Amino acid sequence: MLRSFSITSKGRTTIITTITNAQIFDGERVIEDQTVVIDGAKIHSVGGIAPTGANVIDAHGATLLPGLIDSHVHTDLNGLHDALSFGVTTELEMNGRWSHKERKQIAERNDIADLRSPGMGITPKGGHPTQYMSSSSNLLLRFFYRYPFVSTPDEAVRFVAKQVAEGADYIKIFIEDGSCVGFPGLPILNEETLIAAVKEAHRFDKMAIAHVTTMEGGKRAISAGVDGLAHMFFDQQATTEFVSAIASSGAFVIPTLVTISSAVGNTASALASDERVRSRLDQTWLDALSRSMDVYPKGKLDDAFASVMVLYKAGVDILAGSDVSEPIPSLGGLAHGASLHHELQLLVAAGLTPIEALRAATATPARRFGLTDRGRIVPGARADLLLVDGDPTTNISDTLSIRAVWRRGFRQNAI
Repeated sequence: MLRSFSITSKGRTTIITTITNAQIFDGERVIEDQTVVIDGAKIHSVGGIAPTGANVIDAHGATLLPGLIDSHVHTDLNGLHDALSFGVTTELEMNGRWSHKERKQIAERNDIADLRSPGMGITPKGGHPTQYMSSSSNLLLRFFYRYPFVSTPDEAVRFVAKQVAEGADYIKIFIEDGSCVGFPGLPILNEETLIAAVKEAHRFDKMAIAHVTTMEGGKRAISAGVDGLAHMFFDQQATTEFVSAIASSGAFVIPTLVTISSAVGNTASALASDERVRSRLDQTWLDALSRSMDVYPKGKLDDAFASVMVLYKAGVDILAGSDVSEPIPSLGGLAHGASLHHELQLLVAAGLTPIEALRAATATPARRFGLTDRGRIVPGARADLLLVDGDPTTNISDTLSIRAVWRRGFRQNAI
């Protein structure tokens, strides 16, 4: 049943929408309440009955979730559009130029996912990710044209200050020797420069997040005091000593299992053939999903699974992220929006329960990134919501059975 109703309160007119008969995963757990009232851009109440005359959506047989958060992307406006169509209402950029004007416009739009960004990441001359320039299309060329390299502690301090002045939400640091990404021998930051970058980020009260793909890179990052690892090392399984160091540091880990899977040679062709995915992506992205990077064939996805579980059991926060960027041949196996759902499936395959995986894409990243207005279904939170048929708290694949998506209370067009 659907009925329109406008009310005027303190000089403003809003549309009240009530979702009823839904199983509700509130970002942490399944709750007993089955009703959510949306007032404008926010959740007005959870539980109770529908206000008289409200838009009423009967969600019988469906589960209501907070809008999903992809904690590792490289995006553009098209990527933000695709993400939202899959119920990913926030993308956390991990390297890219976004002007104040662009960021403000994105924040005020309801037809694309929201965005947070560190600005440009810290890397030495010739360092990762500039090796992708030759194969990149406009998106990465915009990222890497005249890339501002950093070679000394003083340069790192100035670089961080510049990113903060331009609106960085956090600081990204690259520690990548290329051995696991098909470009062995890439230059990396020296210890003094790395430590200076982390300290300067903290001086501005910004998180420092490090790109790593090897355990050695991870050890350097944790030793320098970073707040999170933007990938999980996958050259070897996590050792007890290193897991203890990560747990003691309080750092989070964004495993990006979908990227690791692609790196070791697995495609996402099964995902691409799923009609729930095919209906939301164009052929270019479906083709990209059907490829793999295959840059580290000696790697084993099972080793990455084992590392995720030992980290999780040690109390390390696990955040769901995809590292999707653009559909070029060297970056196969990924697509905006779809790959976050794939990441949830891989987290469950690694050993997390479906509810634990869902937390990794809702409440946990919201908490770790200070996004206090989202990631939960509670009164006063943004009405960033995802309604799916079935029960993803027992069958994680049901996250793809999308019935409706809301961003700031605005319902997206059905697909």
